[in-house]
Amino acid sequence: MEKTAKYLALTAGIMAVLVSGCTGKEAAPATLAAAEMTTAVEETQETQETQETQETVELAEIDDIQVPLYQKPSGSNIRTPQASGSQTFGNSKVTLDVSNSSQGYCMVKYDGGQSKIKIQVTKGANTYTYDLNARSSYETFPFSEGNGSYSVKVFENVSGNQYSQAFSQDVSVSLANEFVPFLYPNQYVNFSGGSAVVQMSNQLAAPAADQVAVVTNIYNYVVGNFTYDTAKAQSVQSGYLPDVDQVLASRRGICFDYAAVMTAMLRSQDIPAKLVVGYTGSVYHAWVNVYIENIGWVDSFIYFDGVNWSLMDPTFASSGGNSSEVQQYIGNSSNYQAKYSY
Repeated sequence: MEKTAKYLALTAGIMAVLVSGCTGKEAAPATLAAAEMTTAVEETQETQETQETQETVELAEIDDIQVPLYQKPSGSNIRTPQASGSQTFGNSKVTLDVSNSSQGYCMVKYDGGQSKIKIQVTKGANTYTYDLNARSSYETFPFSEGNGSYSVKVFENVSGNQYSQAFSQDVSVSLANEFVPFLYPNQYVNFSGGSAVVQMSNQLAAPAADQVAVVTNIYNYVVGNFTYDTAKAQSVQSGYLPDVDQVLASRRGICFDYAAVMTAMLRSQDIPAKLVVGYTGSVYHAWVNVYIENIGWVDSFIYFDGVNWSLMDPTFASSGGNSSEVQQYIGNSSNYQAKYSY
């Protein structure tokens, strides 16, 4: 474009000289015409360059793509079992509320006069036996074995280990999903929105970017701060139930306490967790299984190295100081035989 302008200007100048030479007169009009032509060409060039520049610097508003973050539930989102009364069974002594069976639990209330009461929740060959401790108020018991038909029975103690059946009812359970039995509190994992373990779990989860980090923070806290209570282990009686806030305050406990505290913390963060009871060798023991999004149920969890998981056993890892021997033992799932999941 610049060459064209110079060429036109030069041509106009030559024409002006030629006109002047032929007439012998001053060629001011021709020169002026050439100058005007040059100016017009330059203005056209500037206009085109301005348009090109405007096209080059034209701006567009583009928002940054938001990064999906792990949404940590607050204490107000903690699930609370409800005996809503929409579906109940019972007699003069027992009331069974299964209004929320789809959420993975039932609630039982005893109004009789016996001091020692047992409840059994059976599905297939698996029978879970509990002490029914409350009187004239409900206690919560999970449907831990998934969908299907359950039998719920209540027994009154006659003498010694002899019991008389006071109530029996079959219940068909269709869960909202496989996780709900392991998100609610129950008799073994007993917590509420006001529990100290919930407040502590909120603190531990606050800096975490994802579920794995939440699990890791909770796990490391329990392993690093709790001491195994040998005296308690030697004196504990049948029917013992962990008081998770009391255990947290003392930072001492048996395997059952460790697992209950960790399970309560995880559930309060909306992370499905099973308190598993079974055997390690000949020892009756308790540990924790966790569900991680995009990974699944981690039935053998203690740490995640980016590729592999090993068994989460907070008691052994704590008392063993994370030694290589302890890690090797708890990393071998064949050393554990699960019997019940709460």
